[in-house]
Amino acid sequence: MIKEYCLLCLLGLLWLPALAQKKNEAYRLPIHKTTLPVHIDGVMDEAAWQDAAVAGDFFMVLPMDTSKARVRTEVRMTYDDQNLYLIAHCYKAVPGTYFVESLRRDFEFGKNDNFLLFMDPFDDQTNGFSFGANAAGAQWDGTMYGGGSVDLNWDNKWVSVVKNDPEKWVLEMAIPFTTIRYKKGITEWGINFSRNDLSTTEKSSWAPVPRQFPTASLAYSGVLVWDQPPPATGANVSVIPYVLGGVFKNHEAEKPPVYQKKAGADVKIGITSALNLDLTINPDFSQVEVDRQVTNLDRFELFFPERRQFFLENGDLFGNFGNTTIRPFFSRRIGLGVPIRAGARLSGKLNKDWRIGVMDMQTGPVEETGLPAQNFAIATLQRRVFARSSIGFLFVNKESLDYHPKQDTLQPTYSQYNRNIGLEYNLASSNNVWTGKAFVLKSFSPGKSGDDLVQAANLEYRSRHWTVQLQEEYVGENYTAEVGYVPRNNYFKINPVVSRLFFPRGGPVLSHGPKASLTYFFDNALNRTDNLNLLFYTLTFRTQSTFTVGLVDEYVHLLQPFDPTNMGRDTLARGTKHHWNAWRTEFVSKPQSVFTYAFNTRYGKYYENGTWLNLAGEAGYRFQPYVSVLASASYNDIRLPESWGDTKFWLVGSRVNVTMTNKLFFSTFLQYNEQTNNLNINTRFQWRYQPASDLYIVYTDNYFPAPFSIRSRALVLKLTYWWNR
Repeated sequence: MIKEYCLLCLLGLLWLPALAQKKNEAYRLPIHKTTLPVHIDGVMDEAAWQDAAVAGDFFMVLPMDTSKARVRTEVRMTYDDQNLYLIAHCYKAVPGTYFVESLRRDFEFGKNDNFLLFMDPFDDQTNGFSFGANAAGAQWDGTMYGGGSVDLNWDNKWVSVVKNDPEKWVLEMAIPFTTIRYKKGITEWGINFSRNDLSTTEKSSWAPVPRQFPTASLAYSGVLVWDQPPPATGANVSVIPYVLGGVFKNHEAEKPPVYQKKAGADVKIGITSALNLDLTINPDFSQVEVDRQVTNLDRFELFFPERRQFFLENGDLFGNFGNTTIRPFFSRRIGLGVPIRAGARLSGKLNKDWRIGVMDMQTGPVEETGLPAQNFAIATLQRRVFARSSIGFLFVNKESLDYHPKQDTLQPTYSQYNRNIGLEYNLASSNNVWTGKAFVLKSFSPGKSGDDLVQAANLEYRSRHWTVQLQEEYVGENYTAEVGYVPRNNYFKINPVVSRLFFPRGGPVLSHGPKASLTYFFDNALNRTDNLNLLFYTLTFRTQSTFTVGLVDEYVHLLQPFDPTNMGRDTLARGTKHHWNAWRTEFVSKPQSVFTYAFNTRYGKYYENGTWLNLAGEAGYRFQPYVSVLASASYNDIRLPESWGDTKFWLVGSRVNVTMTNKLFFSTFLQYNEQTNNLNINTRFQWRYQPASDLYIVYTDNYFPAPFSIRSRALVLKLTYWWNR
């Protein structure tokens, strides 16, 4: 019965129409080639700008999308054989200073006065690039995927300068054609410009975007019209070598210091202007910021995002297959705690309709645990259908090399192989009102056969007032994704969500409305095993602060023994049933203040008729534009019957970012997690001495909280250089 229902959901999703007409086709900006020099200094004094067309008359997106923008913005673009140029004049509607966090790269959009460019070089309304800056000159760049999402972990070569005067701030940038991917011969690109002005709490865009969607939504981009096809990039080869020296000391194991002397390189080869080959030899990711610790009271594995640069370009081709809790490929499974010897990735566009991704990674053995060398091969192919929808195929293979499992040993036993194959359909209507996904997966593992399938689908309708979503999932008992993230097996899930917004004509409240979410899990016999029902009411104020109050109804039928404190204490028995109710609140202050804060609370019943109180909050202060300080804390008080008793623990963190210039960064991140009995300090200095070329100094400490006994300590110095021809 479950499989028949899932098939009906899949067929229903495929049946939905997807109209092909682009919404903002009438918004067209011509761009002409210049033979005159353009000097990137934030001043429009070059003759090359005099004949450039102006994109002005921006539309308001927030707080309302029914009028022209109050803040005035003018944008001009031109190009030559090497670069695409843009200059934006961002005029002030209210006298005074700008609002920014700092000069830190890839800033948070809502907390900064900023200007962003969204470009769709294939005009497929799905994939592209984003560039921009805040009013102090901090850069923002990322790859775009899924029609409106931006991955800010991507980093590449381009230059920009911001200049301020009493009436405006000016952003001027040059983006090398070798930095972006585009199809040779195409003369129309999707384009839009976004402006965020915190003094007026206004977000605006050149081509109009409905308020329920982000300004990054490529479905609502206008058209950049080239006077001739953009120049072919020719030979595009980049070599990014690194050298590293460091020392690591494991004090807990009382081992002698380990000194590191490493070298390696990444190579980028532009096969075409839209297809790229990436190679890596002996990669190192020691400069990547540590994960933010969280309180874990969940029965299943938590998800932490990928941050390593090599895996990020066109990462959506590989990592976005599936959904948030069913990912057949998750790149963090490769190379964490295991040496990566080499890797290769071919990814990009074959033409306007086809995208391809092929990746192969080779890791080395780990003698201490008996882990053999392993090979990871991933292949994906995506075909656009209708206006913005697509069909995708994925194959994942993990293979242990020189595989000789040891018998009668305390070392873990590793599988010889694990394979996954999948097919998915992504729905996106031309106006973005209807979106959804349906996919099927099958795994292949030694000793497992039957009930190894996954099927899931979701469909969302979003208008100005209503959001309605329905999601369903089925995961078989023997489905295995060793290179994926699938924290739970053997269930059927259904999750409807409905929300409604009301817009008062005046007063301090901009919008308000309820949201209801019902999540039910069943076993193969359709017996309920879990449910989580949520009812929220949210008020959004005209200052952009928000307040939410909610009720929680939760039921758990434990399928495995579980410690409700996750601190290594006694476990609740398998088969026991638990039901409770709780309330939640959340408040986020207005982003335009130099002092910002937020808090959330949760109180109610818990397992075994106990109680759980959680109080959490954060406060930040910024000394514009050079220093931002953020402190956060979470307190948990869990009261259960014997043998657990009362359990209280803290999670405390602080972050200090010092940005002397937009090329010189210093950050310190401290985390104290009482639940895991660990204190962590991570300090990173970064000097971007040339575009995309950096010097890093990273220092990391791990302690027992009391009496601050050192667990481990590491110091790394790393130098990278981006060379290209």
